Amino acid sequence: MGVLFDYFAAPDDDAAATTIDLVGGPDEASFPTVALKGVDPFVQLGTLESLLTGVDYETVIGRAIEPVAMADGGARLVVALTGELTAALSDADEARLNEVAEPWSRTEEFGGQADPADLATMLTGLAELARTATTRGDRLYCWVCV
Repeated sequence: MGVLFDYFAAPDDDAAATTIDLVGGPDEASFPTVALKGVDPFVQLGTLESLLTGVDYETVIGRAIEPVAMADGGARLVVALTGELTAALSDADEARLNEVAEPWSRTEEFGGQADPADLATMLTGLAELARTATTRGDRLYCWVCV
């Protein structure tokens, strides 16, 4: 089984950290959750943030993403996504998400083989989650299980 990446909205770091030991991840804690197979919060979402915001990729990935919780020597993590990415996703309409999915699908991390339509569908789910988080005053997080 590959790495699991569950993106979710939680009120704060402490609440998000409580998901670290849940076998089912944040969904088990009843947090609004979107599972994105094979989309990591570091490099791939860094590329996405750069595409959505126009901020240089090196600047985006230069921001330290510190885990809010870690277990099993880093095999399980909970990390907060940047406010910039959350805002960009929350503000993006379907046309913008479809537009960004095309260049994102051709990135090295996807092996240049990702289907832009599939990525656009994933982005739509992630954008809905971002809007939910924004409306509730929550932050977006990623639960990682290797």
